[in-house]
Amino acid sequence: MQRSRKRWLAAAAVAAATALTLSACGSGFSGSGSSSSSGALTSSNKPLTVLIGSSGDAETKAVTSAVADWSKTSGTKASVIPATDLNQQLSQGFAAKKPADVFYLSTDALAGYASNGSLLAYGDMLKNKSDFYPALVNSFTFDGKFYCAPKDFSTLQLVINNDLWNAAGLTAADYPTTWEQLEAVAKKLTTPTVVGLSTNSEYARLGAFMVQAGGNLMNDESTKATANSDANVTALTFVKKLLNEGVYKFAKEGLGEGDGGQALGSGKAAMTIEGNWVQGELSNDFPNVKYTVVPLPAGPAGKGTLQFSNCWGIAADSPNQAAALKLVEQLTTQDDQLAFSKAFGVLPSIKSAAEDWKSANPTLVPFLDGANYAKGVPTAKGSADVVTDLNSKLTSLSTSDPKTILDSTQKNLEAILK
Repeated sequence: MQRSRKRWLAAAAVAAATALTLSACGSGFSGSGSSSSSGALTSSNKPLTVLIGSSGDAETKAVTSAVADWSKTSGTKASVIPATDLNQQLSQGFAAKKPADVFYLSTDALAGYASNGSLLAYGDMLKNKSDFYPALVNSFTFDGKFYCAPKDFSTLQLVINNDLWNAAGLTAADYPTTWEQLEAVAKKLTTPTVVGLSTNSEYARLGAFMVQAGGNLMNDESTKATANSDANVTALTFVKKLLNEGVYKFAKEGLGEGDGGQALGSGKAAMTIEGNWVQGELSNDFPNVKYTVVPLPAGPAGKGTLQFSNCWGIAADSPNQAAALKLVEQLTTQDDQLAFSKAFGVLPSIKSAAEDWKSANPTLVPFLDGANYAKGVPTAKGSADVVTDLNSKLTSLSTSDPKTILDSTQKNLEAILK
């Protein structure tokens, strides 16, 4: 789901509506699909339905093909349903007690569905459990239970417009590895018509600086708010400095572009911070633009980036959980994950696929290497709405006090944890 990952927080209004639906669903289901108190999985001869939120035809075809192959081999019928509105269709299915058996599930939706009993916590049953990157496992763990297999993921790294880089007299030796070097090259790249660095004005980009400073909005388990930490204040203060120096502009507010990839491709920005989905964006919209991906510069605490992911959820109300689990195990094998990566650009969520992926994608290696030091976004129930509020404040960061912004976010996060 490249587009949904790229717009991780753009669906805040839908998230709020979903939260209401979750509350209406009560505390779980007691239908025929619920697993027994002994922990045994349900099993039947009923076909499986797989609900996905697709980024486009390539993703739909790849997933449909993989499911069809598994169905043929296993003898269990299964069909893929591309959602027109994943959040809405997922919540409606649960409310009607007729959910899809297997489905895409985002990190910010996990807590709501897990807390009301809608999900099967099957993570510890996976044969390949130890193969998933630990940070991804954290993202899909709620109340100490590993709920669902990460299906793929993305990280943020620094993307450079080669022509603008060369025009500024810079070489590969100048790729920035520290904040100080990032500021220095941003100054050299900035001209009356080009800004050195541009990103969206949102936590889903600026949060990378927080991690590099040693912070994040919440701890790794999303059980404690850490928004107004000294590390986060340091991060936003640095970003504010670059904004006020005129070497960093927000894509929409400062350049009139939809995101950092658009700003880079149009030539208005020489560098951006984006995820591996940027390859599709640039090849589709700016096929003649040459670019290089390098690791994000280290901050006071070292390397840092954010990761974004979805998992394969399994409904607690599914009448055929046993087959659903086997399907998910197949969809997260090396072969299937590498096929998905080739088809629609995602990163494999298992460590065993790393070397093959790197061999096939040598120019994008920094994105996968980021898995070793990436931090997840908040997953606590209600955190998406808090981050949306934070994003509204970050648009005016250049004229605001970072500590004041973060104090407000801290208060809001603490409120949802009560």
